[in-house]
Amino acid sequence: MLAATSARPATAALAAALARRSLASAAAPPKVKSIINGEVFESSSNVWHKVVDPATQEVVCLVPESTKDEMEAAAKSAAETFKTWSKSTVLTRQKVMLDLQALIRRDTDLLAASITREQGKTLADARGDVFRGLQVVEHAAAMPTLQMGEHLPVATDMDTYTIRQPLGVTAGVCPFNFPAMIPLWMFPMATATGNTMVLKPSERDPSAAVHLVQLAHEAGLPNGAVNVIHGTHDAVNFVCDHPAIKAISFVGGDRAGKHIFARGTANGKRVQANLGAKNHAVILPDCNVNATLNALVGAAFGAAGQRCMALPVAIFVGKAREMIPELVERAKKLKVSAGCEPDTDVGPLISAAALQRAESIVADSEKLGARVVLDGRGIKVEKYPNGHFLGPTIVVQPAAKSLAETTQLPCYTEEIFAPVLTILEADTLDQALELINANKYGNGTAVFTNSGAAARKFAMEVDVGQVGINVPIPVPLPMFAFTGSRGSIQGDINFYGKSGVNFYTQIKTVTALWKAEDAVSSQANVVMPTMK
Repeated sequence: MLAATSARPATAALAAALARRSLASAAAPPKVKSIINGEVFESSSNVWHKVVDPATQEVVCLVPESTKDEMEAAAKSAAETFKTWSKSTVLTRQKVMLDLQALIRRDTDLLAASITREQGKTLADARGDVFRGLQVVEHAAAMPTLQMGEHLPVATDMDTYTIRQPLGVTAGVCPFNFPAMIPLWMFPMATATGNTMVLKPSERDPSAAVHLVQLAHEAGLPNGAVNVIHGTHDAVNFVCDHPAIKAISFVGGDRAGKHIFARGTANGKRVQANLGAKNHAVILPDCNVNATLNALVGAAFGAAGQRCMALPVAIFVGKAREMIPELVERAKKLKVSAGCEPDTDVGPLISAAALQRAESIVADSEKLGARVVLDGRGIKVEKYPNGHFLGPTIVVQPAAKSLAETTQLPCYTEEIFAPVLTILEADTLDQALELINANKYGNGTAVFTNSGAAARKFAMEVDVGQVGINVPIPVPLPMFAFTGSRGSIQGDINFYGKSGVNFYTQIKTVTALWKAEDAVSSQANVVMPTMK
């Protein structure tokens, strides 16, 4: 595990060297640390999971299943620290965020190398992972403005005002695909508003989150403000059930998210759960062809398709279908290799199970009539024969007579989370909108066109939370909120931005009467106040 105090490398070259470093000669893989009440320690657990480099199958490190006592200690520490941290000034919390963002910049290369080694994404993409989380930290530094309440004189000598107060102990449960960005969606917003947190990183790539929490302590976050536990089902159920935890943030798959939402809300907790996605791109005939093709290739196959805002479905409208052969040719040119290799475009999938599942979905769709016009199954990467690689794959749905027929194949109905693009065809924009709005998910979508009228119609009529107009991955910057909708979220308050402040605070309304005449009058008023 990388130490938080390591100096930032002068260039990305050192990060690449770190990512390539083989651990095969090590006597034993290092053990990922836990953090409770500021203490960085090795768990006493007797259950440890292997964290494996997806490109080599080397064991990078071991991550524990935190013991019940350790999890209890984490919640207790967070509850005790809340008593004082919640009373800290907003300027104190702002300074921590300002210092934290500087430390993250210092250690970006180290964080990126860690992410590439454990998750498999390219170093450039790993740096982007860190940077998009860093932007949330920078936004959290604006908390003196973000946490302002409202004030109104409502009657003579009477004022009503609101105060945004922290909830208490919160929890964060993180996915594997963004080991830095998602933890930074959670604990900076939680602590900047005066809460404390119990954070559970993904057991598949936990080191970046541990590193970030160490940086937060270096920035001045008090001991116990963020405690890091590890594990799988037991750790998740612990945060759903523990009475001290008042709110849970989760990003990940449908099954876990629905479980956390149901169990957490049943225990009276506030829950925001970002779930699955099946984002569609609509390509109209009047689009800028070159820019559109580049955008589709990048959004469909970047990060090996392992992001909830990827574009796994493209709907070509009318003559736009003539672009499909060129799309295939551009996708063929992408380099598939380990994320640490220069110029890699598509890294490995996170696990053998993920690779097998993606290949099976493509095979099942092919049996049902889909055409695989670009097949990345069985790709061999010479230097990395054991990697979980799937090359860019493009599947074209067969012609159908109805909407139901169009959307019945597994490559469309399943969230594949791999570099697989499913192509549908439509005759009109209205048909494309019908397809998107019939899908159960509402995370993101994009339209490619040079028509302002078509773009506006699409933006107004599509039933999806985040819309891109000639923008393939419309993830909002942190001054806005991540606004996935419908089947892509459970809970009604979104991540970061003003929504994040709303999620991590509760509003208290105060009505105060300071009558000027009370300073001199001794006459009681027994009439019902009319507030004139």
